[in-house]
Amino acid sequence: MVHDLVIVGAGPVGATLALALRESDLDVVALDARPAGTIARSDRSLALSHGARLIFERLGVWSEVAATPGAVTPITAIDISQRAGFGRARLHARDQGVEALGYVVGYRALQHALDAALAGAGMSVEHGVGVTRVSATPGAGRARVVGERAGAAVEWSARLVAVADGGGDVVDYITRRKHDYRQVALVAKVWPSEPHGGLAFERFTDEGPMALLPEEDHYGLVWTTSPEKASALVALPEASFLTALAQRFGPCAGPWIRVADRRKFPLTLEFATRVFGERTILLGNAAQALHPVAGQGFNLGVRDAYELAQELLAVSGATDRDHFGAHAFLATYARRRSADRWSGIAFTHGLLGLFGADVSMLRWPRGLALTFIDSFPPAKRMFTRAMLYGLH
Repeated sequence: MVHDLVIVGAGPVGATLALALRESDLDVVALDARPAGTIARSDRSLALSHGARLIFERLGVWSEVAATPGAVTPITAIDISQRAGFGRARLHARDQGVEALGYVVGYRALQHALDAALAGAGMSVEHGVGVTRVSATPGAGRARVVGERAGAAVEWSARLVAVADGGGDVVDYITRRKHDYRQVALVAKVWPSEPHGGLAFERFTDEGPMALLPEEDHYGLVWTTSPEKASALVALPEASFLTALAQRFGPCAGPWIRVADRRKFPLTLEFATRVFGERTILLGNAAQALHPVAGQGFNLGVRDAYELAQELLAVSGATDRDHFGAHAFLATYARRRSADRWSGIAFTHGLLGLFGADVSMLRWPRGLALTFIDSFPPAKRMFTRAMLYGLH
């Protein structure tokens, strides 16, 4: 059997693509490594943009996520500053006419709502499938997906395969590049002495960016530093860690009374040089895995999926569907998405270059950039719009 579309991965990005196609007559099947009825990952937090919220509203899942106790914390303002230098900018939701600039959302609540919506729409999701390879022969008009389920080999054939899970390593005919920042992100939950009021912080230091995202009654901390220092910080007693945090972040946030769940992971930039190959398209982290500064990566993946669905819907009534995965169709999609994609990659990487370098001569340009953003309304609107809807 030849499907119109096989989606590798039914996480938030893959599920977004599937749900956006639920009212079409396309034959869509999603493959997911999770056993049915489970959510494999621990309950990490996602930084969701206002634009991504609008997409989830259109898909009919946002109301369930928002109704889950403790699952959604609005970000009403963002304070951006640099350590050991002047300049500061504060972005407010009210200045943009929205109730929040973004949201901190529990992964489990979002995935549960997406799973329920997929089931409610009768979408075909095959669980317990570990995809090992996606291949396509030029001119054959089909892509082949090979995987394993319960120890047995399984495969699917499709006019188009969308890889929306993992690092895209199941596709060997699309080149990927990787940049190791030689840093790690230390993440933790920290409790302030006063309510956060929905205020988030982005702080650029000589070690790299730090962020505080409001979550329920605490903050989610992201602290970029060297691998050696991160290991030492994870091992510190609670009081010593809070002291080190106060010294590094400075007086713009805090004081702190508690920390929990300290973990660390390496930071890299990895991206495909092009997002499509023969009968294959990459989405989300399979297309680009970004440094978490500015929260661009996840939201870019959601936009990738939703916009691909719009391209497919525009031609879903065609009698000849073999052109779905044809080079011309995929090239058109990639061209339309290229500005948002490459701007997001460059924006994130550029912020690290300008604000994450330990070079004293950059403090003045950094300070001037922050001052300009804060004091020049058109610049503030443009910068905030990028946070809300992406860069186009």
